[in-house]
Amino acid sequence: MSQISSLKFWMANLAKLEFAALDLSGDNYLSWVLDAKIHLRANGFGQTIVDENDASPEENAKAMIFLRHHIHEALKSEYMVVDEPLDLWKALGER
Repeated sequence: MSQISSLKFWMANLAKLEFAALDLSGDNYLSWVLDAKIHLRANGFGQTIVDENDASPEENAKAMIFLRHHIHEALKSEYMVVDEPLDLWKALGER
């Protein structure tokens, strides 16, 4: 298997390993926050959820897409106007 096809295989499998969305009740918050933080760091977006970061608008947008993809539908509606990953991260932690 060539390096390119090996990388494609690895990336396809990585996508299958995504974690459960943050539940509306928040019961899975601890495991969710750890998984989300690890995934953000692994994808180069860990700085987007840190105070006084210098993340680019593109990095913030990608982090928001990722975070919103991994929260319950009702939470997406509740935090619809939040457009910065750090603000969403803090708001979910305060629930």
